[in-house]
Amino acid sequence: MKVVIIEDEPLIAKNLQRLLKQIDTDVEVLAVLDSVLSSVKWLQENEQPDLLFMDIQLADGVSFDIFNKTKIESPVIFTTAYNEYAIRAFKVNSVDYLLKPIDKEQLQLAIEKFKKYHAYRQAGFGVKNDAVSEQFKSLLENLQNKNTPKFKERFLAHYKGGIVPVSENKTAYFIKDTIIYLGNNENEKLVTDYSTIDEIEEVMNPSNFFRANRQMIIHIEQVDTYKKHDTGKIEVHLKCDKNLRVDVSREKANEFVNWLDR
Repeated sequence: MKVVIIEDEPLIAKNLQRLLKQIDTDVEVLAVLDSVLSSVKWLQENEQPDLLFMDIQLADGVSFDIFNKTKIESPVIFTTAYNEYAIRAFKVNSVDYLLKPIDKEQLQLAIEKFKKYHAYRQAGFGVKNDAVSEQFKSLLENLQNKNTPKFKERFLAHYKGGIVPVSENKTAYFIKDTIIYLGNNENEKLVTDYSTIDEIEEVMNPSNFFRANRQMIIHIEQVDTYKKHDTGKIEVHLKCDKNLRVDVSREKANEFVNWLDR
C-alpha cells in the first residue's frame, strides 16, 4: 500500500509513519509533504498513491485548497482537530477522519475501512473517479458554508471584580502559571476560567494564534522580534512586554516561521 502523508507538524507525521508500520509492514510512505504548495506540486508530478493522509490546517492554507488546484483520485483519510460540525460533513460524504492525537486503534479501523473500499473498487463495484471527485467537491462546499467551525472572537476574563470580554485582536497571549492568564495589548494579566492551554487551542484561530510551547499561546500581531539559537530553538519577544521571553522548541521552529511568513 503506497501512502502519502500531508502534515505540517513533523512529530505528528513521524508518529503516523510509525503507527502505520506497526499496523501494516507493507505500507510504503512515498512522501511526507507539509504545505498546500508542495502537495499540489508532488501530486501533479507523480502517480496518485493508494491512500492520502491529509491534515486540514497547513502552514500555507487548508488542505481543501489542494482539491481546487489539482485532481485528487486517491481516497483520503483526514486528520483533524475540528469540532463536531466538520465531523458531520465527513460522515455525510463517506470520507474517513482521525481526531488528533491519532490513536492506533482508530487508525487501524480506518485502514481496514480503506482496504475494504479498495478491494470493492478493484472488483469493479466501486464508484468511478469522477464520483470520488464529486464527493470531495461536496465535502469542500459543506466545510465552507455554515458548518465550518467558528473560532472564538472574544475571550472572557476577570477584571476589577467583574468579568470582561477581551476581543481576539486585543489578546496578546495566554500563559499558564498555575492558572491560565490572558495577557492583553496593554500588558495586563487577567485571570481566566480555562483549565488548560489545550482548551484554548481548540477554539482559537490558528491563523492568528500560535501554540509556542506547553505553557503559552501568542497572537501574531504581538510578535515584535525573534532570534534563532544554535540549538534550533527560537526566542520570541512580544510588543506588549519586552521583558517577556517566549521559547519555541526546535521541533516547532519551522512551523512558527511558516506561520509568520505567509
